[in-house]
Amino acid sequence: MNVKETMAEIGKKAKAASAELAFAKPESKRAALIGAADAVWARRAEIIAANAKDMEYGRNKGLSDAMLDRLMLDEDRIEGIVDGLRSVAELPDPVGVVTAEWDMPSGLNIRRVRTPLGVIGVIYESRPNVTADAGGLCLKAGNASILRGGSESFHSSTAIHSCMVDGLKAAGLPADAIQLVPTRDREAVSEMLTMTSYIDVIVPRGGKGLVGLVQREARVPVFAHLEGIVHVYVDADADVEKAREVIVNAKTRRTGICGSAECLLIDRAFYAKHGAPFIHDLVALGVEVRGGEGLQDITGVIPATDDDWGNEYLDMIIAAKLVDGVDGAIAHIGEYSSNHTDAILTQNDATAERFFERVDSAILMRNASTQFADGGEFGMGAEIGIATGKMHARGPVGAEQLTSFKYLVVGDGTTRS
Repeated sequence: MNVKETMAEIGKKAKAASAELAFAKPESKRAALIGAADAVWARRAEIIAANAKDMEYGRNKGLSDAMLDRLMLDEDRIEGIVDGLRSVAELPDPVGVVTAEWDMPSGLNIRRVRTPLGVIGVIYESRPNVTADAGGLCLKAGNASILRGGSESFHSSTAIHSCMVDGLKAAGLPADAIQLVPTRDREAVSEMLTMTSYIDVIVPRGGKGLVGLVQREARVPVFAHLEGIVHVYVDADADVEKAREVIVNAKTRRTGICGSAECLLIDRAFYAKHGAPFIHDLVALGVEVRGGEGLQDITGVIPATDDDWGNEYLDMIIAAKLVDGVDGAIAHIGEYSSNHTDAILTQNDATAERFFERVDSAILMRNASTQFADGGEFGMGAEIGIATGKMHARGPVGAEQLTSFKYLVVGDGTTRS
């Protein structure tokens, strides 16, 4: 395969498809998504068989248990893919929505209206469900998409993509609206990053290495999805039992996702009064707790090093540190956070408000597990990623965030003096 020629052809097809999708009827896009969901479920045995090949490839590649968990598909997870596609299908169509309208003294009527971005390139690692999430959300927002999955998820992504094309064809939409790069060759990624004639925005979804590469080399605008260095702060006024439940869930429900808690900050006043029962809970569940000064005498805790602050483990490991109140937590997060998701556990409204006001992350939570950092849990049907930058999209990137806008200006023979 000549990768350069192949990617140029994919780009041309995507550009042509995007022109047609820009005015596709909402009912056609909905039908394509429902058709894709039906195809995924009907072909689930085929997808699971393809995933078995990827799992073997991943084990041979030496992927960690957490990364293998991200890669694995079973019938329950395929049902989740189906549910996600159906949820996106039923969302309000964002294209054509008037977000603002006003009249000027000159006699002009001005409307700001949502429009598709055009062609979206998505580069992702491991999780094959992103093939459906990204393709579905881009389609809902009237965009064509070029998907480049990780080498370890090649067979699974190919099988899921085939189902997405089934849905497009059944709905009478161009099959090129959702394309999957048909090679593991990394040259394809390099090509995507420079395809300014065809791609309007790149969304990288993966580890720090992938996102860093994209940000350094892309000539196409990027919605950055950086690592999830997620902090949970236990305030002096936290409810002990709620804290125990939230912390265990935030760390252990699924350790390999970007919303998994990686650092536990504990107010010294809370620790003096209650100790740290949640640390005992974590150790009992097999989590390796790396504790800072004052926590190292807890049974099962090993000493933390400077490298443990600001680390995304994506594994059964968490760092823990005592801090001086909410301002101590805010200072630590300000130094080490990736601006993804951070949480406070407290019953004190004023303290929570201070945390919300002064921590500058895309998602802030109070008394809730950080595992809820997910577009599906936000009512977006699915997400293409969690954007940690501040331009255009921030937080979960759903269909609405995959649109731009244009101004429609109407006069009546109006001239400017």
